[in-house]
Amino acid sequence: MPRVSTLKLPPLDVDPRSIGMRLSQLRKAKGYTQIALARKTGLTQALISSYERNRLRLNAETVIRLAKALNVSTDDLLGFARGADGGNDRVSLRLARRLRRIDTLPKSRQKTILKAIDFMIDSAGKNGRGS
Repeated sequence: MPRVSTLKLPPLDVDPRSIGMRLSQLRKAKGYTQIALARKTGLTQALISSYERNRLRLNAETVIRLAKALNVSTDDLLGFARGADGGNDRVSLRLARRLRRIDTLPKSRQKTILKAIDFMIDSAGKNGRGS
């Protein structure tokens, strides 16, 4: 029978959501399906689904693969807080898809679109419609 630890460990400052829930939200925020993330990591869609539903535990190598594929830190995936807002800088799925489409265009077209976006944001701010 295992012994009960008597160590007094300080509490961890981590996101209360499960790793699976964070994985799912990060994946969706980046605009990936489970199948797309599976292809990007070399895993299967069934494994991604199992991780997201907390049916399997992630090992260190898988955490690294997923973080790299999602272009986030392992801390983001594991839920370690970063600053007052906990690092909540998520991008909506629709916005992420649009940004990826813009990123595929030639640089000259990208500059034109970004200038138009900047102009619209500046105009909205001047008219009191910002945020």
